Amino acid sequence: MKLQEEKEFEEYLNKIEDPKNEREVNRDLPENPTVLQVAKYKLCKKILTYQIRNGLTDEELNLKLELSQAETEDILFCEIERFTLDRLMIYAGRLFSPNELEVIVEEKKNIADVRTIA
Repeated sequence: MKLQEEKEFEEYLNKIEDPKNEREVNRDLPENPTVLQVAKYKLCKKILTYQIRNGLTDEELNLKLELSQAETEDILFCEIERFTLDRLMIYAGRLFSPNELEVIVEEKKNIADVRTIA
């Protein structure tokens, strides 16, 4: 039985890692992402969070974003390479007021560089 479960799990991993499998899998950031990829990923996650917090169906979100179902799904599944950052900002602006959405550019400190003062 254990061998069968491992085989099924391996088949599942192959399916979700297949680049041809474009739907129903939330993409993660690539290894060593660029600053641009991180920004786009965070915007996609913010839009997904908005949908969940407001209890919106995909269709309702399509209307608010003024996008097709396929484009909305690309955002919800973090298909970040399909969008430019400025397009994602426009879509987020359709959900959030300028006071609710802010771009912060800051340098993250490496935890190893931070010393504790006793």
